[in-house]
Amino acid sequence: MIHHISIAAHHPQHVAQVLAEVLKANVAPFPPHPGSYFVIPFDEQGTAIEVYPLGSELLPGDADEQCHFRINDRASEFTATHAAISVPVSREEIEEIGKREGWRVVYCDRESFFDVIEFWVENRLMIEFLTPQMASKYLKFATNRENLQLFMAAPELSVSN
Repeated sequence: MIHHISIAAHHPQHVAQVLAEVLKANVAPFPPHPGSYFVIPFDEQGTAIEVYPLGSELLPGDADEQCHFRINDRASEFTATHAAISVPVSREEIEEIGKREGWRVVYCDRESFFDVIEFWVENRLMIEFLTPQMASKYLKFATNRENLQLFMAAPELSVSN
């Protein structure tokens, strides 16, 4: 189970507030990294999204030190990192919020295995949102070993027991 993720944004506070609207969550400053915010739905899983300033990087500490942050002024606008997140709102609400922000929002059928709504934060970072109905279909797919084996049937992939 993934309990929290971190993303970077041009406008971290605004992005945190928009995500909080979709997740029906609260926003608070994230003290370890100034200018960052925490989106907290206060759910049973402890779900959270940390929103850092664009260019933020996590680096390993020395010896037994914990990680630390730095800003990379040459960071790419785009990333392969994304998340699928179940949300308590409808497709229409997600689309309305995205339209208001001027952000790309696209309903997608993922090879008939499950559906998601691609929500492009600042038109540069994708989060796949799943409405309650979509989450149900996703879980039927993702928790069924046979479905996953069909999905991963490419010869270069293997499933270990």
